[in-house]
Amino acid sequence: MSIVKIVIPPIGESINEVTLGAWIVSDGDYVEEGDELVEVESDKATLPLPAEQSGVIKIIAQEGDDLEIGAVVAELDTSASAPAGASTESAPAPQASAAPATAVQSSGDKNYPSPAAGKILAEKGIDANSVSGTGKDGRITKADAMNASAPAKASADKPAAAPSQEIAAQVPTSGVSREKRVEKMSRLRKTIAKRLTEAKNSTAMLTTFNEVDMHNVMEMRKKYKDAFKEKHDIGLGFMSFFTKAVTMALKEVPGVNAQIDGDNIIYHDYADVGIAVSTPKGLVVPVVKNAESLNLAQIEKEIKRLALKGRDGKLTVDEMTGGTFTITNGGVFGSMLSTPIINIPQSAILGMHNIVERPVAVNGEVVIHPVMYLALSYDHRIVDGKESVTFLKTVKELIENPERMLLDV
Repeated sequence: MSIVKIVIPPIGESINEVTLGAWIVSDGDYVEEGDELVEVESDKATLPLPAEQSGVIKIIAQEGDDLEIGAVVAELDTSASAPAGASTESAPAPQASAAPATAVQSSGDKNYPSPAAGKILAEKGIDANSVSGTGKDGRITKADAMNASAPAKASADKPAAAPSQEIAAQVPTSGVSREKRVEKMSRLRKTIAKRLTEAKNSTAMLTTFNEVDMHNVMEMRKKYKDAFKEKHDIGLGFMSFFTKAVTMALKEVPGVNAQIDGDNIIYHDYADVGIAVSTPKGLVVPVVKNAESLNLAQIEKEIKRLALKGRDGKLTVDEMTGGTFTITNGGVFGSMLSTPIINIPQSAILGMHNIVERPVAVNGEVVIHPVMYLALSYDHRIVDGKESVTFLKTVKELIENPERMLLDV
């Protein structure tokens, strides 16, 4: 027998501990080299742990365990061979008495539950096919199983002719639910909470506001979006315009692109712009590196690439570190106005909001134009009021006159 230990590998600088996520395989499964075994959740990202060799796996660590780098999570018997005449995904046909969740696990359905979720569903007598999974590729997580409810069974001794009476009898008289559930806070959520609290407590944060008339940039987008899509194979959105405007404003007001390091101030001659992305696991901020050197099409492609990886939980630590400035867009959720919190150690963050038609004065006449409120939160220890207002005003003017971005004037 040849046993290989599967350990938590080094993930990134300053990351010493991780939380074990959902096991993708079950104890005793035969796995091939390269197969994903389990999700590992660090402070910055959730990464899959692949098998380095083929063999039969013995699971040691359980879902939700907090483990140090180098900890053993499983053992692999590499001397074992794959079952004859069967792929690694095949399994004996489930017996008639098997729980519904087990049958789905064996068949490899997209609603494949994690081991913990399968056990909970089996105890509840719930068919996994009736549960919508929120995990990767529709996988049913432990939380999904805990929240799942068994379907109401029709009463055989009551005639089907009086549905209104049955419904009335089932409605609680109070109409108020007193149920509650407790879930362990994920490592990513704990990190978000810690960093936001640290930002509020360790910076002299102040927010300044302005409004931007979106009429001209929307007309430009409307005019060229089809040609842009045809040439670059990517849609033309507003985020690329704002990212480009930010990089140009950072050149004019370099203090907004700086950060405090002890008694020193570090200025950057480049703009690594973080784009806040909402994912099922929480808010992540992947970074568009050297955004100042990219055109609109390149910015759009990079934002899309990072957003898709964020949604699928495949962002690397390198893709989420090193930003010099951050943009967050609460407008996609309908936010009219907010005061975003600085992403430390950065010194400022730009908040975008929803676009609403409002009356504005243009050349002495009142017209209806699409307007967005912008918010710039900044660390007053390093950025003065004049700099913050100048920066936000520059972004406003570039968006209202988008041809300036194309001409770099």
